[in-house]
Amino acid sequence: MKAKLLISLLSIASIISMEAQTKYYVRLTDSEIKRNPESWMLDFSKAPKWNYCHGLELQAIFQTWQKTFDQTYYDYVYSFADLMVEPDGQIKTYKPLEYNIDRVNSGKFLFPMYALTKQERFKKALDLMRDQMRTHPRTADGSFWHKKIYPHQVWLDGLYMAGPFLAEYAKTFNEPELFDDVVIQILDVHKYMYDAKTGLYYHGWDESKEQRWADKKTGLSPNFWSRSIGWYMMAMVDILDYLPENHEKRGDIIKLLQNLSSAIEKYRDEKTGMWYQVTDQMGRKGNYIESSASAMFIYTWVKGAQKGYLDKSYLEKGGIAYDQFVKRFIKDNGDGTISLIDGCSVAGLGGDKSYRDGSYEYYINEPVRDNDPKAVGPFIMLSILLNK
Repeated sequence: MKAKLLISLLSIASIISMEAQTKYYVRLTDSEIKRNPESWMLDFSKAPKWNYCHGLELQAIFQTWQKTFDQTYYDYVYSFADLMVEPDGQIKTYKPLEYNIDRVNSGKFLFPMYALTKQERFKKALDLMRDQMRTHPRTADGSFWHKKIYPHQVWLDGLYMAGPFLAEYAKTFNEPELFDDVVIQILDVHKYMYDAKTGLYYHGWDESKEQRWADKKTGLSPNFWSRSIGWYMMAMVDILDYLPENHEKRGDIIKLLQNLSSAIEKYRDEKTGMWYQVTDQMGRKGNYIESSASAMFIYTWVKGAQKGYLDKSYLEKGGIAYDQFVKRFIKDNGDGTISLIDGCSVAGLGGDKSYRDGSYEYYINEPVRDNDPKAVGPFIMLSILLNK
């Protein structure tokens, strides 16, 4: 009887494995592992580093393991945790007192690593990142600065870097008062960075109004950068996974998510169905269709609809947009691998070396590359949501 049961289970696993081979989440995960045989090589890295891009893509690859139970994927994710987290819980290349909010995002994949392995070093590493945010510098209303080197500044990107991590930490380790802090971040962005005319959010806000990129009256940066809006949308829809159903501000966040999901629909390219690098400058010379933001927007639509935060019509819209995304951004390399093309490499504001002024010309002239983790990670997670 036991032998028959084992054979039956093996047969089911074999069927799942065969079906998965045709799925984009498997094809892109396999392609990324082939391109980056060691997990620390992700994000075009020349040496191991604790970076938000690793956390984003390893979170996606872990979800591929959860879907397929292919040990290769688990081992790939674990190898990064094993390499980077010391026996005492210290993390290689991570310096908490730099107060870089980006670094916290990588902590998210340590939650399942700790749950599965029970290795205390992973819990200590999670605590280390939680502790950074206890003393992380803030604006007067409580919003986290993006980084210590960017004083008084809130960037939309940062909402994704710390929010979902802190929300999961609050739920996992029973720190309910932390949920209020997470909510403050979301609502303050709306208070200071929302544009009622377009329904969109500006990339950055300088409370001090001292930055050259900042409007002297509002402190806002001059343009809408699609990926930053995508980070904010993913932050909201992922935070809701952990925010208690009875939290008094939960409905406020869902309302913001609904309004922004509706607003971005107005800025889709008519031909491809995708979104531009500078969100509202559709058709302007130099602007281009960009993959990471497009993946983030569709991910939010699909997950939001599946979870009941958005109208169910967004699931259909998301499915159609997914097919358009594949047509526009997925390239078959002819060697068994696929690539995800046309992702903005990086964009920011200010800085010391080459000042980033937030102008239209700045955003459209940052490098564009294939297989950028900020596009790959969301697309893999989106594909898993749709089982495609």
